[in-house]
Amino acid sequence: MSNDKLFWQRLDALLERSRIVIDRPRGSHHPRFPEIVYTLDYGYLDGTSSNDGEGVDVWLGSEPERGLDAVICTVDLDRGDAEMKLMVGCTEEEKAYIERFYNEWPDMAAKILLR
Repeated sequence: MSNDKLFWQRLDALLERSRIVIDRPRGSHHPRFPEIVYTLDYGYLDGTSSNDGEGVDVWLGSEPERGLDAVICTVDLDRGDAEMKLMVGCTEEEKAYIERFYNEWPDMAAKILLR
């Protein structure tokens, strides 16, 4: 089995085993930066952990199938961290929005990995 296939299978398993918790629903403001408004649901996988000590982050799009076909890797120089966030049920337009969301900030950068 290729590493690429195994990577996506493991992410699928993580998603299947965990409940998505939306703590920043679409239309809400970022807790530290109130000028930022989320146009998509954003949350985490309950019972998981990431580099920041919180659950694995999830962007939840409008596709009803809720499939995982992309992740976005982010680098935040201000916080001194890098993370991978799942993109679940996102349309192409929503993926482009998410990438712009991170790349418009001076100390951040992001790259989407497609399945």
